[in-house]
Amino acid sequence: MAKKQEVKNDLSLENKLDILEETISKMEAEEISMEESFALYKQGVVMLKECNEEIDRIEKKVLLLNESGETNEF
Repeated sequence: MAKKQEVKNDLSLENKLDILEETISKMEAEEISMEESFALYKQGVVMLKECNEEIDRIEKKVLLLNESGETNEF
């Protein structure tokens, strides 16, 4: 399972969001079992956490320090 996690971390934010969207679509399917639904939910929560962390990292990179040391949003 560690290998699978490493692959996810190498994905771009856009790819992670696409996977999250696919997961949601699968969960909305009427023919899905309860077990599959729980597995997809767990996968979705993990992917959502990774997306949020990536967005936080990007937001921090956008903040720039000017010459006087003040923080400005880019």
